[in-house]
Amino acid sequence: MNGPWFIETLARNGDVLHRQQVNVLPIRIGRAYDNDCILDDDYVAPRHAVVDVDHDHGKLMLHDLGSRNGVVKRGKRLPSLALTGNTVVRIGHTSLRVRAADFPVPAELLDRTMHGWEGALPGIAGMLLAAIVALGTTWLFDTRHFQPTLYLQALAAGVGGAVAWGGAWAFVNRLFGRHARLGRHIFIIGSGAAALVAWELASNAVAYAFGFEALARYGSHGLIALAASIVYFHMATVKPQLRLRLRWLGLLLAVVGSGLMLIANVQRSGRAADELYMSVVLPPSMRASPDQGVDAYIDQVEAMKEKVDRERAIKPEND
Repeated sequence: MNGPWFIETLARNGDVLHRQQVNVLPIRIGRAYDNDCILDDDYVAPRHAVVDVDHDHGKLMLHDLGSRNGVVKRGKRLPSLALTGNTVVRIGHTSLRVRAADFPVPAELLDRTMHGWEGALPGIAGMLLAAIVALGTTWLFDTRHFQPTLYLQALAAGVGGAVAWGGAWAFVNRLFGRHARLGRHIFIIGSGAAALVAWELASNAVAYAFGFEALARYGSHGLIALAASIVYFHMATVKPQLRLRLRWLGLLLAVVGSGLMLIANVQRSGRAADELYMSVVLPPSMRASPDQGVDAYIDQVEAMKEKVDRERAIKPEND
């Protein structure tokens, strides 16, 4: 290790809070003003530790000077330890490491950040999408006379929920990614909410129009996949350099969510489907597939009757 040396105090996530250059060894660390590195920490002794070279082995060493709280590495208190550039120790309530000027640093990361989607523009777009979703769903399911307060409440809940959700992710982004990116997180949840509603409406319409009962009975799995995608885009905004791993994590979330949904359906109704039949009925003009004849319907009922009779003949356990 060749000087000068740098004492770096670290946050919990490993970010450097402060970096101090020291040109000569030994480096005295403590709370007193005659130290080379002064730590403003009440749990640090006035003269807490010293960094020096072990000439026999050519290593940089950190020695505790008999302090009350000692020097801790990975939860274990040590009287002295060798320092590499990646060794993190805790002195009092302060985490720090020591690096020499010739410490190798990795190459710069490829910038995958979409800088065009920063600031107010994506945030306003996300809030507008959330507002459209809130007002649209309220209008679709409103069967009463027009009440302005109902729509104002829906608008406030939609926009407020999007801002709160985006703000929570922005807080996480600030902790682990150094930037909040509030506007982009609001845009993600606004777009995600629109996609969720669009899937729910489109899947029911297509299932009714073409007789795809499976699409209506298992449509919740599409919603789960979209929800996992929303979480992925949030996480990829926080850590864009980990996108490949986060894609696998998003896929895992979707698979686990779908599995839990199937288990819940089996426990609730004894069937894996969300519904026993197509529960959404739309205007007949939307029907694209030919109507089923009476004879085919009676045949299906007869087959269903045989199945029900067999199940009814099975006695429950402990009866």
